Amino acid sequence: MIAVLRLSARNLMRYRRRTLLTAGLITIGVVAMLLFVSAAGSFKSVMIGQITDSMLGHLQVHRRGYVASVDNLPLNLNIGAKTLGCVRAELEAEPGVAAISVRLKLGAMFSNFSETTSIRLNGIDPQAEDATAPGLRARIIDGSRDGPLVDPGQLLIPELIARGMNVRVGDTVVLIATNRDGSVNGKNFTVRGVLEPVTGPGGRDGYLHADDARELLRMEEPEAMEIAIRLRDPGALDRVEAALAARLGKLVNPQGKPVLELHSWKALSPFANIASMIDLMTLFIRVMLVAIVLVSVMNVMLMAVYERIREIGTLAAIGTPPRRILGLYVGEGLLLGLLGAVVGVALSLAVVALLNAWPLRFPFGRQMVTLQPTLSLAEVAAVALLVIGMAVLASLQPAWRASRMDPIQALRHV
Repeated sequence: MIAVLRLSARNLMRYRRRTLLTAGLITIGVVAMLLFVSAAGSFKSVMIGQITDSMLGHLQVHRRGYVASVDNLPLNLNIGAKTLGCVRAELEAEPGVAAISVRLKLGAMFSNFSETTSIRLNGIDPQAEDATAPGLRARIIDGSRDGPLVDPGQLLIPELIARGMNVRVGDTVVLIATNRDGSVNGKNFTVRGVLEPVTGPGGRDGYLHADDARELLRMEEPEAMEIAIRLRDPGALDRVEAALAARLGKLVNPQGKPVLELHSWKALSPFANIASMIDLMTLFIRVMLVAIVLVSVMNVMLMAVYERIREIGTLAAIGTPPRRILGLYVGEGLLLGLLGAVVGVALSLAVVALLNAWPLRFPFGRQMVTLQPTLSLAEVAAVALLVIGMAVLASLQPAWRASRMDPIQALRHV
């Protein structure tokens, strides 16, 4: 095998310019593929982080049926105090959970004493929400980002309402809400800050302290409409989701049916479809670049066979087995793919290192997002093996043709 590869290398060196051009084309394909994969992965991670860190969390727990009717913000599908305690215990027992935030979601009428509109609100514990959705604080575009997110008597309102109602930080407003029994309750609040909108459910919600939410809804015991969960490792989402589903599945009603539902951010945000499109686009780019490698190597190998027909006839005439001739040409394809892959991976790693040393920044809404592409060992190995495999595959047909030539006809070739 080593002897065959040495002969293959010699044959490649006989046509250095063509060999370098082909290896260069493979290198360009590898670099383009790895840079696109790393940049697309970084962009996807940034976008997912914007959504999970600023409002959704990685997972959410609801009473069964709540998500299906969430647009109506039902008050009769709460997680009761007893069940809430059990859920907390199960979540805190899971090692993959970093933080949880218990939320009270409600609809209310928002008034600045001259105009009135509707608003969606989240009653939160500021410290728990800060730990579960650390990006929420970064969405405050008017008002201080220091101190607690909200104190009792304060509101964070979406920019849409602030502009439409001409409300500023420090203004006094009133919220009027209807509780589960149908009675109406109102309370004055001070606007603490204005939130930048984010695409997806909850992107236009306001926030108030959980104590104020319970007071508006006249709740005597701690309840929850939603429990947001932040994971220690977002990459372990599927594993932790399965583990929590098994834990929470033990909580059943008298009929023996589960009382809770567990949803990941993918099931709650429309951005999951965009993330899937990014993955699909990455796949298409890979297919295109692999096709470039396939065509370039096959073209070179076909030319090599055509130019060396008499040489192949001589090898066959002196008794060289067909499998050895086959091995010579497959070896050339293997070496071309290997050379292009090694150089391409080295250049890609260098470019990625430069992009991390001098990261790209671009505006996303009013925030500046930093794009820092990364390449995992698994991704690099997969691309390198794919390119080498395609190079070998592209050389098979020309190599098979060379190994099956009739020596007499080959020696007559001019």
